[in-house]
Amino acid sequence: MSNIPYKIYLEENELPKDWYNVRADMKKKPAPILNPATLKPVTVDELSHIFCHELALQELNDTDPYIPIPDEIREFYKMYRPSPLVRAYFLEKKLGTPAHIYYKFEGNNTSGSHKLNSAIAQAYYAKKQGLKGVTTETGAGQWGTALSMACAYFDLACHVYMVKVSYEQKPFRREVMRTFGASVTPSPSMDTEIGRKINAEFPGTNGSLGCAISEAVEAATSKEGYRYVLGSVLSQVLLHQSVIGLETKAALDKYGIKADTIIGCAGGGSNLGGLISPFVGEMLRGEANYDIIAVEPASCPSLTRGKYAYDFCDTGKVCPLAKMYTLGSGFMPSANHAGGLRYHGMSSVVSELYDQGYLKARAVEQTSVFEAAEMFSRVEGILPAPESSHAIRVAIDEALKCKETGEEKNIVFGLTGTGYFDMVAYQKFNDGDMSDYIPSDAELEKALSQLPKVEQ
Repeated sequence: MSNIPYKIYLEENELPKDWYNVRADMKKKPAPILNPATLKPVTVDELSHIFCHELALQELNDTDPYIPIPDEIREFYKMYRPSPLVRAYFLEKKLGTPAHIYYKFEGNNTSGSHKLNSAIAQAYYAKKQGLKGVTTETGAGQWGTALSMACAYFDLACHVYMVKVSYEQKPFRREVMRTFGASVTPSPSMDTEIGRKINAEFPGTNGSLGCAISEAVEAATSKEGYRYVLGSVLSQVLLHQSVIGLETKAALDKYGIKADTIIGCAGGGSNLGGLISPFVGEMLRGEANYDIIAVEPASCPSLTRGKYAYDFCDTGKVCPLAKMYTLGSGFMPSANHAGGLRYHGMSSVVSELYDQGYLKARAVEQTSVFEAAEMFSRVEGILPAPESSHAIRVAIDEALKCKETGEEKNIVFGLTGTGYFDMVAYQKFNDGDMSDYIPSDAELEKALSQLPKVEQ
């Protein structure tokens, strides 16, 4: 082994003091989000009816490169941050590759994922504003778990609308949320007007993140002293998640390592955007160049097969519109899709960077994702979340290319979390019951044909 340790840890005093806002360095900014009623760019006041006021300001801030992390949040971060950057020596040996593989491990907290980085920030601003509580959606459950932890810390009420298929498949994730004091409702439910409407239109539906978002927004805006919070997609969330990339870069710099390839799984874009932000910043400023790959499921391929257009962020069409790569807000992922990353669209920041050519996208089928997860767990000793395993799949593929070419590339990927609550999906894979589903062009066109008409 080289003199690079298996795990690179930063000291607590090296924890980032500021979040990095990559939009400040983008010459062409992401398109503004629009009010669904007027189709005009939303104002801070309009957004503040849905989000906490400070978060609304962060959402619309595309000029300040650095935003200070409040001391209370940095103190909370110290419970599990800085997180380790791991040299995957055993995976390299298994693959027989000359490539050097590193992963940033975000699963070393009870929520099991990177989601806590933004959850604690959003709960902090809600508490600071004097709110009673927050509502949210969750798919696989990592975000709901993280938010329930953050709300417990600040003594806030937390109501989670959980995508129905995950609610049924992941009862233990649900119970962790309840243990931290959250109430959890399967979505679409019969508790909200939009939930009843979706159930009537799609009888027996397994739900989607878009459905759950609509219900959570309705619940928040109809209750005094509540606001809605979101775990991905939004620019404010990418801002909070920039701690991942800032720590990763600091750890690499400590040993003089220059990343060649940076890989992240892509659902709504939060972990990918957070991981790549400081590296993309260097690219935008002309200081360095990197090969960045966003990995998404072939069954929910917003970047690789979606359309770059304005769309609703939710199925119920009550949220602001964002210009993003989208499959259409009415797109419902196949019921056999077990790997997470089920959102119909992509962060407007990630979408604009992709459109400008700063990153590439690759869609992978879920059986190959779980094959990669199995290999990784057997040699690196961590059972990865299915979402994270999309990045593992492509990291392995890139390392095998290096085996053919003899290149000693430095490959860095985001291990966003652990898969200990994803055992139904692992069971399907182990039993040979998992199949690959790729939507047809006709299926995608059906949802895309319903995109709102917005002059661009």
